[in-house]
Amino acid sequence: MTPMEAMRIKPYRRAVQYYETDMMGIVHHANYIRWMEEARIDFLAQLGFPYARMEAEGVLSPVRSVSCQYKKPCTFGDEIEIDASVAAFNGVVLSIDYRMRRGGEVICEGRSEHVFVRKGGDIVRVKRDMPDFCAAIEGLLGEEQGLSRDGR
Repeated sequence: MTPMEAMRIKPYRRAVQYYETDMMGIVHHANYIRWMEEARIDFLAQLGFPYARMEAEGVLSPVRSVSCQYKKPCTFGDEIEIDASVAAFNGVVLSIDYRMRRGGEVICEGRSEHVFVRKGGDIVRVKRDMPDFCAAIEGLLGEEQGLSRDGR
């Protein structure tokens, strides 16, 4: 068994907080995007690349785009499980898919795209500058999705 075969990203779990709901008693739509970011940070940590370490090394990973498709509303106290997986990676842009579930039922699906830059704004060439990270992402992409590096 290879190290990547042994690596299984666990779902991110969280409880819906009261302050995340709106006047209708359901979670405000903006919170699903926040949960995706929480799940991404957890995903990176499980992969062995905590975001705090990246920042300490001068690498930032801003959002290039984000999309979300709401299926069912959530309410205060619901337990949410978020699966994050690599959707595509071309060496510059990393796309992550999110599937949010409550009790096994899909309530929301989303995707975020991220680039990697130095604190000064220069683009990081991930393959050259972060080879271990690149290998981990490509390993997950190939193993989980059976896709090529560009998502096809």
